[in-house]
Amino acid sequence: MLTRSSRSMVTFPRPFVLPGYTKALPAGDYEVLVEEELLQGLSFTAYRRTATYLTVRGKSRTELRPITEADLKAALGAGPDTPN
Repeated sequence: MLTRSSRSMVTFPRPFVLPGYTKALPAGDYEVLVEEELLQGLSFTAYRRTATYLTVRGKSRTELRPITEADLKAALGAGPDTPN
């Protein structure tokens, strides 16, 4: 199975909370890592997303936190005090 990874930067305009975590993360620029696998047996090249991670840099360590595309979009659009 062939896989590929891509990285991009996102900017959160205000503090946000990720599902599964209680502590808000500060506003700023964050790196997003997307992993995809090649779909075989098709007459064209296509990939399927298998994982998305948000890179959270701390004072003493860096974490790759798994996140869904929907949760990422929600976090970009709403801060922790914004109602759903």
